[in-house]
Amino acid sequence: MSEPRIRALALCIFHHRGKILVNEFYDEDKQLPLYRPIGGGIEFGERSADAVVREVQEELGQSIHGLRLLGTLESLFTYAGKPGHEIVQVYDAKFDNEGVYEIRQIVGHESNGAPFHAKWCDSTDFSPTSPLVPEGLHELLKALSLLK
Repeated sequence: MSEPRIRALALCIFHHRGKILVNEFYDEDKQLPLYRPIGGGIEFGERSADAVVREVQEELGQSIHGLRLLGTLESLFTYAGKPGHEIVQVYDAKFDNEGVYEIRQIVGHESNGAPFHAKWCDSTDFSPTSPLVPEGLHELLKALSLLK
């Protein structure tokens, strides 16, 4: 078993018309759907902004511009029965291809090749039984008037 560590992440919310783009996944242990913006781990020697650009290109095959740091969150959680600790740089950006905003579900691929579906969600899609993660993201976006 690997030693517990703090993971550095960079995520991008892509807000548009009161909605944000999220990947829906499921925690089998808690029997809960979870929603998280597009992004992933920051590699050693990589700046968080560069990680966002790389992750969006790798996961969605899309280029972006107008990257803007919204804040930093620290998240302590349990997922699939294992404890986690993340420091998360949260960004907003725009897709170069404006047609992406009109697609209800965008097919993406995780780094292991597994497909996922990203979709546009508004504040009403998130609740204690279907939370937006990481912890504190919903509150940050509400404080910035990016979610109602």
